[in-house]
Amino acid sequence: MNLPQNPFTRAIAAGKKQIGLWVTLSSNFTAEVVAPSGYDWVLIDMEHSPNDLNSVIGQLQVFASTGTTAIVRPDWNDTVQVKRLLDSGAPGLLFPMIQNVEEAQKAIAATRYPPHGVRGVSGLTRANKFGRIKDYFAKVEQETTVILQLETQSAVAMAEEIGTQDGVSGVFFGPADIAADMGLLGKPMDDAVWDLIMPAARALMAKGVPVGTLVLDTEFATKLLNEGFTFVACGSDASILAKGSDALLAQVKGGLQ
Repeated sequence: MNLPQNPFTRAIAAGKKQIGLWVTLSSNFTAEVVAPSGYDWVLIDMEHSPNDLNSVIGQLQVFASTGTTAIVRPDWNDTVQVKRLLDSGAPGLLFPMIQNVEEAQKAIAATRYPPHGVRGVSGLTRANKFGRIKDYFAKVEQETTVILQLETQSAVAMAEEIGTQDGVSGVFFGPADIAADMGLLGKPMDDAVWDLIMPAARALMAKGVPVGTLVLDTEFATKLLNEGFTFVACGSDASILAKGSDALLAQVKGGLQ
C-alpha cells in the first residue's frame, strides 16, 4: 500500500483555482451534509470552533470518501498538536497567526521528521494505515499541505520572507484579524484592508507562491480567484445555516396576512 497523492497540494502548486468552505460546526454529521457539494477543499477549524482531536478525525473520515481535501487549522502553532493532527491523518494544516520567519520555520519543522524537522515518529498511526503504507516516511513531507496564515500588518509586511521559506505550500491572508489590527474591527471588507493585502499577495504570486483567503462575499471571492488567488473559501457551514434559517423564517412571515 502506497501513500495517496494530495490533490490540493498539487492543484495549488499548478495554479489551479480551488474553491473552499469553512467547516466550523464540529460534527461529522454536518460534515456529511456539505461533503457531497463538491468543494475542492474545506477547512476544519480548531481555532474558533469547539473541535477536538476526535471530532476532527470524524470529519476527516467523512471527507476522505470524497474528492474534497480537508485542511485542518490547529488552534495554535503548537508542535505537539501538529504531530497529533498529522498522525491522525490530516492531509494538510493551516497555521494561524504566523508573525515572522522564525514562527514560519517552527511551523514547517513541526510537519517534518528529523533531520529536516522535529515531528515525533510513530510507525502505527491512522495516517500510515497503522503501518501498512510502506512509503509513508519517504513521501509524506511532499504530500502534506503547509499553509501559513498572516493576520497582522507586520506579518503582511513580511509576506515574501515568510512565504518563500522552504516547505511552504501557500500563504493565507486573514482579513478579519488584519482589519482588527488596523483599527477596523468587524470590517474585513474595508477598502483599506484590501489595499494592504493585495500588493503583498501580488508579490507572492510573482514569486510563484500560492495565495488564499476566506471571504463571505461570493462576488469578491470570484474576483480574487480571477485576479490570481489560488485557493479561496467563499463561506462557512455555520453562515450558510444561519442565513438560510433567517431567510426561511422571513419568507414565511412575509407571506402572512
